[in-house]
Amino acid sequence: MKELATRAISGAIYVLLLIGSLYSEVALAILIGIFGIICLMEFSRLIKLKSYIQYAIFLILYGGFWYLRVHNTTNIVGDEATQILLVITIFVNLILIKDLFTSKRIPLFESKRFIASTFYLTSGFIFMLLISNYHKAFTPLLLLGGFILIWVNDSAAYMVGKNFGKQKLFPSISPKKTVEGFLGGLFFACISSYFIALYTETLNFTPWLILAIIVSVFGTFGDLIESKFKRQAEVKDSGSIMPGHGGLLDRLDSIIFAAPFIYLFLRIIHF
Repeated sequence: MKELATRAISGAIYVLLLIGSLYSEVALAILIGIFGIICLMEFSRLIKLKSYIQYAIFLILYGGFWYLRVHNTTNIVGDEATQILLVITIFVNLILIKDLFTSKRIPLFESKRFIASTFYLTSGFIFMLLISNYHKAFTPLLLLGGFILIWVNDSAAYMVGKNFGKQKLFPSISPKKTVEGFLGGLFFACISSYFIALYTETLNFTPWLILAIIVSVFGTFGDLIESKFKRQAEVKDSGSIMPGHGGLLDRLDSIIFAAPFIYLFLRIIHF
């Protein structure tokens, strides 16, 4: 009972911080940045990246995109830089998906450690920032909608998998995940997309429905990839900053991986 209460309290603090920051463009950007640094610390420990270069890269890229896309949104250079980052990030994420299926261990030679920390993790937080400032406007409800889809998908997948799950989804990486759980999470995320469209008044129902599918699929990939990194590091959690939950990376792994794909879809429907 005490463990459940601890888990509930730390989870509530995390959600309240996120929701509270949605009222201020600067507060949200700072919070995403702080979350990013903490996750980068946890990820660096997982992949045994003993360097400070990745933190400098994070601060330069995150600060640069914040300026180019938020404070100087008419700058063509910022738009081109975003497109280049998006292409590289999606390419790196697809390689990580390939490694998930084809390699017993994700290859972690020195250069790949920096590539992963930059274009898997750092980029994920940059695209969260860009989603919340989509199309030259402060759009925090778009980002909140993405988080809600993740939360609904994860909760439903857990409940359906626990009660009805029989066929393992990826037993070598995450023995508790089941195909039934994944489908249950996808189903309830799709249902929740209707209410997100209704109450946020950001996008119509159809785009949110497609986003629910994108978030469920790529969020699950993100969860599995982080689980594989943890298995290689032989640890249960990425950290201990959230009592009862583990590390912050454990809570954000899905949205980190899904964010570039969410942003890509938003660009497609805009153009």
